[in-house]
Order: sequence, then structure tokens, then C-alpha cells
Amino acid sequence: MGKYILNKMGYAFLTLWGVITVIFFLFTILPGDPARMMLGQNESPEQIEIIKKKYGFDKPISIQYLYYLNDLSPLSFHSNNPADYTYLSAGKYNATKLFDVANTTCVLKLPYFRESFQKSGKDVSAVIGETLPNTIVLAVSAIAIALLIGIFFGIVSALVKDSWMDKTIQIFSTLGMSVPSFFSAILFAWFFGYVLHQYTNLNMTGSLYEVDDFGEGTYIQWKNLILPAVVLGIRPLAVVIQLMRNSMLEVFNQDYIRTARAKGLSTYQVIRKHALKNSLNPVVTAISGWFASMLAGAVFVEYIFGWNGLGKEIVDSLNTLDLPIIMGAVIVIAAMFILINIFVDIIYGILDPKIRS
Repeated sequence: MGKYILNKMGYAFLTLWGVITVIFFLFTILPGDPARMMLGQNESPEQIEIIKKKYGFDKPISIQYLYYLNDLSPLSFHSNNPADYTYLSAGKYNATKLFDVANTTCVLKLPYFRESFQKSGKDVSAVIGETLPNTIVLAVSAIAIALLIGIFFGIVSALVKDSWMDKTIQIFSTLGMSVPSFFSAILFAWFFGYVLHQYTNLNMTGSLYEVDDFGEGTYIQWKNLILPAVVLGIRPLAVVIQLMRNSMLEVFNQDYIRTARAKGLSTYQVIRKHALKNSLNPVVTAISGWFASMLAGAVFVEYIFGWNGLGKEIVDSLNTLDLPIIMGAVIVIAAMFILINIFVDIIYGILDPKIRS
């Protein structure tokens, strides 16, 4: 089992390194000078040179790539020369010194995603830390909706196979998988947040935290979570219904289900004690992948509903060409996607020894 986990962690490291490499070179070869992006219209040749030297933009691309890997690596090496980009300053790196080699110090630190171009030098880590929790809350809520409703209607659809109710559920689930999330978001925001606002009391836009009327602080507005969570959960909900229905129909044909029914167990008891547990495997597999995808797929939903999550931050950063935030956010999402998939693979390896061979 240990070798299996090490192999998975090795693949995860290589995949993440590949993602970081692609992202770095993709944004580095884009037209435009990063120093000018940071300074805007107020640049002067002297200021541009200062910015280039400070952030290492005056170095060849290969050196800039090594600097970027060094910034992201938890175990990194930093110069003791204040003139170098990798100078170990307290304000730039919150690091723990390990040992010194000549004029270089090896440290242990958190990944450093650099500073925002547009937010007055604010650390990208701080920006991600402020927005990522909102995206996680939205994704978890959407998954919960998909699971609770999808499993229920999947079971109902299997029990009434080929009836008008089954066909109706299948039509709506197929429609849910077909309609793009951004279209559903616009439709739900307009209909429930505008047309039916006096009945639903829901807003077209709004985030989890809102400023109170006196401007003295923020408070949680849970009702703003309803519409984006429902919209984001529509597609996984449709998938769960289909998977649960097909899995239940397959389980119903097993011999142990016939034996349970022959013993006089009610339909409810058969489903709760025997069929449900064995039908959830494909659902768990799909949901684990959907949760990771939602962290990236929530971009349009967050932007349309004004939800201050990582997706909306990415769109805003694209509009302002704030490259460090875009790069950092994509890397964080990729890392979470990889970690979730590795975790699921390890769980499967524990449950099924054949997978480890």
C-alpha cells in the first residue's frame, strides 16, 4: 500500500509541475510588458527598470522560470544579497531557515504566489485566501443539493421504471445536463431574483458576506447562496439521477435482493439495508470528480450572481491583466483537483486491493 501511495504522489507532483510550467510559459510569452501592466499609464523609464529589477523581469525567461519554481516550492533557496530577486526578506517570505550554503540560505516556507499587479502590491496568497472559502462553500452546497435530491429521484425513477414519472424525471435530468451553467444562471437570476422577487425575497446578485447598512461590519447573508448553489448543482444533480437510477436497476436484479424480498422485507427495508449501499459506488466516483470541477466551473456562475469567490476574482483579473492572481488561482485549483483525485484513488486502493496491483 505504501508503494501505491508513493506512486500516486509521484504522479501528482509531476502533473502539478507540468501545470505550473505550462501556466508560466503561457503567460510569459503573452504580448505586453509585465512592468508596464503594473504601472499603468504613469510609467517612466526609470520606474519600469526598478520594477523589472525588483521582480526579476530583466532576467532571461529560463532564469525567471527558475525564480518562479523557487517561489512556489516549500523548500527553496534564497540569496543573502539584497540586490538579488531571491533575497530573503521578512516582508517577502515568511520562512523558517534550515541551513546556509555559501551566500545562499535554504528555507522552509509556504508557496509564494508573488504580488498582485493591480491591488497595490497585495499578496496573491491573501487574495486567494479571501475568495477561495466562498467558492468552497458554494461548491459544497451545490454538491449537497445534487446528492440529496439526485439520490432521491434516482431511487424513485428506478422504482417506477418506464412509467410517466420515470420518463418525466429522465427528461428533466437530460435537460439539466444539456443546458450550460451560464444560461441557467442568467435564467434563474432573472426569474427568481427579479420577476418573483416579491415572493422569493431573493436577489439577482449578492455574496455570502455583505456590509451592514451602517458600514460598521459584515454579516452573513445565507439567502444569497440559494440561487448560485442551485444553478451550480443542476448538472451534477442530473448526473446523480442517471447514475443512481441505472445502478439501482442493476442491483435490483441481483440474487441477494431477490432473497431479501423472499424473506418478506418491505421495499423500504430492501433499499435501505441492501440496495442503497451497493448502488452508491458510481455516484461517489462521479461526485468526487464533480467537486473538483466545480472549483473551476464556478467562474461564470459566480460572476453572474456577483458571488465574491475565486472564479469571479479570475474574471476580474483577466479584465485588468492581473497575471499573478490568474496564475496563482489556476495553480491552486489544479492542485486541489489533483489532491482530490489522489485521495479518491487511495480510498479505492484501500477498498479494493486489486487496484493496487
